[in-house]
Amino acid sequence: MKTELSKMRNIGISAHIDSGKTTLTERILFYCKKIHKIHEVRGKDGVGATMDSMELEKERGITIASAATRVFWENYSINIIDTPGHVDFTIEVERALRVLDGAVLVLCSVGGVQSQSVTVDRQLKRYNVPRLAFINKLDRVGADPIKVKEQLIEKLGHNAVLMQVPIGLEDNHQGVIDLVTMEAVTFEGANGEIVRRGATPEHLKAEAYEKREEMLDAVSMFSDELMEAILEDKVTENLIYDAVRRGTLSQKLTPVFMGSAYKNKGIQLLLDGITRYLPCPADTETTALDLDKEGEKIGLLPDPQKPSVSLVFKLEDGPYGQLTYIRIYQGTIRKGEELLNTRSGKKFRVGRLIRMHADSVEDDISEALCGDIVALFGIDCASGDTFVKPGLNIAMTPTYTPEPVISLAISTSDKRTSDKLSKALNRFTKEDPTFKTYVDPESKQTIIQGMGELHLDVYIERMKREYKVPVETGKPEVAYRETISRKIDFDYTHKKQTGGAGQFGRVIGTIEPLSEGSYEFVDNVKGGHIPREFIPSCNKGFQAALKKGRLTGFPIVGIKVTLTDGQAHAVDSSDLAFQTAARDAFYKSYSKASPYILEPIMKVSVEGPSEFAGNVFSSINQRRGIIVSSLEDGTFARVDAEVPLSEMFGYATTLRSLTQGKAEFTMEFLKYGRVPSNIAEELMENYEKKRGHKGD
Repeated sequence: MKTELSKMRNIGISAHIDSGKTTLTERILFYCKKIHKIHEVRGKDGVGATMDSMELEKERGITIASAATRVFWENYSINIIDTPGHVDFTIEVERALRVLDGAVLVLCSVGGVQSQSVTVDRQLKRYNVPRLAFINKLDRVGADPIKVKEQLIEKLGHNAVLMQVPIGLEDNHQGVIDLVTMEAVTFEGANGEIVRRGATPEHLKAEAYEKREEMLDAVSMFSDELMEAILEDKVTENLIYDAVRRGTLSQKLTPVFMGSAYKNKGIQLLLDGITRYLPCPADTETTALDLDKEGEKIGLLPDPQKPSVSLVFKLEDGPYGQLTYIRIYQGTIRKGEELLNTRSGKKFRVGRLIRMHADSVEDDISEALCGDIVALFGIDCASGDTFVKPGLNIAMTPTYTPEPVISLAISTSDKRTSDKLSKALNRFTKEDPTFKTYVDPESKQTIIQGMGELHLDVYIERMKREYKVPVETGKPEVAYRETISRKIDFDYTHKKQTGGAGQFGRVIGTIEPLSEGSYEFVDNVKGGHIPREFIPSCNKGFQAALKKGRLTGFPIVGIKVTLTDGQAHAVDSSDLAFQTAARDAFYKSYSKASPYILEPIMKVSVEGPSEFAGNVFSSINQRRGIIVSSLEDGTFARVDAEVPLSEMFGYATTLRSLTQGKAEFTMEFLKYGRVPSNIAEELMENYEKKRGHKGD
């Protein structure tokens, strides 16, 4: 079934953990007649929510991988991606937002704007994604949607405008008053599928008219017609819809909807809001990089007749081979046609073109138009690749990928299972760019790296279940770094004579601390003392030296190298000679530049009942944490802190016992900070012992 571009929506559901994203998506699927029975995230039927298809998701009651599906609402086609809330799976959110046109930011009416809400909002801004807000859980004790709307303004800087006000809260929540039509909307039937519209109750009229005036005042800024209509008292619903849409598309307005997904209230009005206010593919500007013109930006047009351009945003290893999810930005992709992968330069034919519903194939299709999100089977590619019609040489801008912050040594007992482990690691690293693996050259251990304990825990569990690999794990290891604190000059000559042609290279310059970035190389060599062809060799040598620090063996960062002079030999100078000279020059200077060790500092947010706030404070102080802010709001408290990652292992268990299992925390990488001297000495001692064992 073909859909006009203006009737197409690509949206994501994003929020803090446990705000009700997956529950909301389940209701959307039900009201759009995609499913015929509602399943709960932690349902007693053991089925689990439709979009949480992985066994681990059903067991833990969390979303681990983003899932895509398509529904129809009032002649509109809506591609929906349900994303994880936990910060350990942030790449899933990044990839989804990269290909979406609009989003629904879900907020808990009790918790309000929480730590992960801030992170998700930052991601939405990074990709210029217009959004609606949905305040969920109005049936919960302590629900206060007006307070949450104020937090949207204060904490996220949104121009948040209520489109509805609630009819009752907590146990008394019945529905909402639509501030555009001024009707009371209630939801009846076994699953809230019957929408009843009626007159606004007398006791709520004053509040409803007051909030409507505020709404009209805010949205009239985006429409001169509406402003005139307000003055002449000739306001129509369509004028309001048009003004809200303009404000939302400009990202200068956030319409706020509300309800209770669990109690089946308010979802149909949110669907109306999605189709009315969020952009269609033609409303968004998309740029790509012209590889023939050194990455110059060019605009793409959502025109089915243009040559096709699509982006690979997610890979999945299914029962029938690799599944490649793509978003088409320009042109049309047809079954059987030839496409080019601009990264690898390889051409391939489109075999199966399919539409997905969570983890199952919904239907095979013969073609997909620009704006669509579909999947291909059996294509060898990587996440972030660009597929184009042969003849084009352009690439989409890559998705932002955060660096992993935690490592774990893993091993298996025998050769047969080590082959399975290798297969599992190859698959997971291909699917998830934040999950990395390598073999430590000293210990010969297989090391996996990720975004947090939960992230690695999930992959270890998947190795055991999906590949039947009995994995044993070592102690988690923190990704320390090294840097220097002062500027040092170097003048080093590498000379080696072995009979015949020898090796000769002299390098002169400075190394100094770099406040921004990891490494910078400056070429200030004048007079041709080092031939131009050997300057890149020097750069390579310095970069090789940065891979392994002399204090702990971890990489060196924050270094600026300036090459000012040098010397070459007509016969003995070579690429290798200058690489070696640069590397050894750096090693000789490094110890004189007052090096020190850096550790990852995490932004930690702990949320729970205020009665346990004291316990949380002391637990953070014991972990060398610095408390940045704390908020107590009646019975609820939140503590924001900066804590070294090395101190956070096992904190989930500690927090559970301190708060009777009632508090939760989120953690994400913030920055690198200097390690205290006593811990630095211990780290250097351990490294020396390790080197001693290896005879290094």
